[in-house]
Amino acid sequence: MGKTIVITNQKGGVGKTTTASALITGLSMKGFKTLGIDLDPQGNFGFCLGADTETSPTIYDLMKGVKPAVDIIQTKNDIDIIPSNILLSGAELEFSMIGRETLLKRGLAPVKDKYDYIIIDTPPALNILTVNAYTATDALIILMIPEILSLMGISQLRETVELVKSIYNPRIEVLGILLNKYDKRRILTRDVEEMAGVIAKELHTKVFKAKIRASVAVAEFPAHEGGSLFKYAPRCNAAKDYLVFVNELIAEKGMKLHGKKR
Repeated sequence: MGKTIVITNQKGGVGKTTTASALITGLSMKGFKTLGIDLDPQGNFGFCLGADTETSPTIYDLMKGVKPAVDIIQTKNDIDIIPSNILLSGAELEFSMIGRETLLKRGLAPVKDKYDYIIIDTPPALNILTVNAYTATDALIILMIPEILSLMGISQLRETVELVKSIYNPRIEVLGILLNKYDKRRILTRDVEEMAGVIAKELHTKVFKAKIRASVAVAEFPAHEGGSLFKYAPRCNAAKDYLVFVNELIAEKGMKLHGKKR
């Protein structure tokens, strides 16, 4: 059975989409069959992977129940993608029916076991889209940057996780906290890393050993064909760090697979 992983943090600007893109690309490079789900109305995850976000069906159609997953999935560079666009921005008001928290889980059920890993990118908010992601997933990765504001709201995120765990998804776990835009020379980075360790203990998890250093290439690669940081700038610090993270992740207990499907 495949593993579903959500990249999350209610704060914007921490690099969730870049991390989701690097993670799914790295897993694909290692031979795993992967599916990317974009749950952010901005549609940047799908764009980074080269998906058509304007004229093709999106995750909105899946959650509305008007299209099955098999009719929405696009394939780019050996990665399957369900993209998003601005139509999803009204989800909080539009998805008001009973059972709205499980729309994504039910929509993905027919295809979930076809993949080794499903990676879900979430919006910078704790809303119905995020709750759907948490309900459908096996595990969360909390992304943080070395800024004080990045630490704020983690307690609210924890409350949301506990709520989802108690009602919709008892198996959900926090795999760890990943530090992005990391610069060990800065005092603030060391302070935030220490506080992240405290938060990790409260969440009964850890801070990943891998740390993602800042790189100009991270901002540049989505504009280039293929949408892969590893192809665009394989020698940059961020690309090297993300590969270390991919290796660390697939070695995690419960995340390691017995075999590859592709």
